[in-house]
Amino acid sequence: MEDLESIIMELLVNAGAARSSALTALQLARKGDFDGAAQAMEESREFVKLAHGIQTQLIGIDEGTGKLPVNLITVHSQDHLMNAMVIQDLATDMIELYRRIPLVS
Repeated sequence: MEDLESIIMELLVNAGAARSSALTALQLARKGDFDGAAQAMEESREFVKLAHGIQTQLIGIDEGTGKLPVNLITVHSQDHLMNAMVIQDLATDMIELYRRIPLVS
């Protein structure tokens, strides 16, 4: 079970990093640094890919039969991944809006 906990923690870490990178992209876009924002969003997408791969691995282990225990850290990691993906979607649109409006100092 220790190995399973490590896998879940890796999912949590990657999802959290994806969220942080997307929020960093928003901050950069707000300052007018669209190249930096694009780079931060790419990092965010890479972290989500890693997290999604781990999630897929966990789904494969479970096989829809309840083999994996549902505990708070498992739910928490799934929540982080979902939030990271939602923030990415919103950040993409908001960065485009920042690109279209003049920078106010």
